[in-house]
Amino acid sequence: MAHLDRGGLPLSTGSDVAAARYREGVDLMLAAWTGSTEALDRAIAADPDFALAIAARARAHTLASEPAKARAAIDQAERLVTQAGTDRERSHVEVLALATRGDAKSALERALVHLDAWPRDAFILSLPLGAFGLFAFSGMADHTQAGVDLCERVAAHYGTDWWFLTALGWSHTENTNVAHGRRLTEQGLALRPDNAHAVHGLAHALFEQGAGQEADALITAWLPGYDRSGLLHGHISWHQALVALEAGDVERALGLYTRGVRPATSAAMPINIVSDCASFLWRVDAYGQAAPRPLWDELADYAMTVFPNGGFAFIDVHMAMIAAANGDAAGLEKRIETVNQHLASGRFPAGPVVPAICRALPAFAQGDYGRCAALLEPVAQDVVRIGGSHAQREVIEDTLLQAWLRSGETAKGRALLDARLHRRPSLRDEQWRAGLAA
Repeated sequence: MAHLDRGGLPLSTGSDVAAARYREGVDLMLAAWTGSTEALDRAIAADPDFALAIAARARAHTLASEPAKARAAIDQAERLVTQAGTDRERSHVEVLALATRGDAKSALERALVHLDAWPRDAFILSLPLGAFGLFAFSGMADHTQAGVDLCERVAAHYGTDWWFLTALGWSHTENTNVAHGRRLTEQGLALRPDNAHAVHGLAHALFEQGAGQEADALITAWLPGYDRSGLLHGHISWHQALVALEAGDVERALGLYTRGVRPATSAAMPINIVSDCASFLWRVDAYGQAAPRPLWDELADYAMTVFPNGGFAFIDVHMAMIAAANGDAAGLEKRIETVNQHLASGRFPAGPVVPAICRALPAFAQGDYGRCAALLEPVAQDVVRIGGSHAQREVIEDTLLQAWLRSGETAKGRALLDARLHRRPSLRDEQWRAGLAA
């Protein structure tokens, strides 16, 4: 009997064990749960020529920030799938190979073509989606709509699949259809509670609804059952720290950060550690408190070891926060120069919004709020192009808002606060609005 993947697509392996462990490993990866690498290793041990299992292992190496191992694994998968693989499997490995080697534009193009032919290939469908997916980092201003469109196009092929409901819910939440996104995400979580992506997506929906207490209760109840080595443990802790910060409990927020988000305590991907830590500490400072200097110093030391060079828009913005907070004008100028070189060569899809943000942040840190606002306001609508989620990008909007309020442009600040409060309740925004009224 032919072996099938989680979507009913044939697998080129004669081993029952290899097929079963591959399905298990893929599901664990799609849930951001621990144990996926062990399952895939067992699949490969049962069938050393199983190309898709080796390609999935390459993806796991990428997520673990092991690029050399990822490239070696995908090279092996390509050789094997060429020798014995179906058209679907060869296309599957090709997409993963492009993504593994950093050709995101081609990977996205090939993934969309692949999904037209094999919409049930969930592993490939997962690549364009999410805060760090191929859509988000494509530089598209409408990447949230693109995610919804793709999910809805294939929805009939998935029904009540727990992973797909989670992905569909996320897409709708990020595209402002928050109530619908929350319902879908809750359905996905109910079908598989051991699903970090669902809890993460639900935390975003609750953030967008201003339901901080619900988010806090959700994370408090769920997170202890998730191993600290889980890919999203640190990031979900970050969400809880933001809830505490929103409520004005800076001491608790810093405690949550210290225990679960900072580089010394988080096992997250470097992109999460740098962006979560930088944006959290920046918020503490921008909201009128003072983040402890040792935390900024620790983050700066870590960040430069994992992202020493410019050219990755989402990270460049967060590295600019670190440089601005630490007064590293020379380091920031070097990064901006690299970004501008990429822009000039056409290899920077996020566009000029990034250098504008990178120059606005040190102006804010130095108290030059008028200059900060003048730099940020013209590009405010393009911040979406740096990727990430709305919750992650809102730190830039907060910076612009505070720059307006502190530079005397209160009418603009009031209009933005009114628009945000119309969208969702926020204790912090209500306090800022009350301050303006007073």
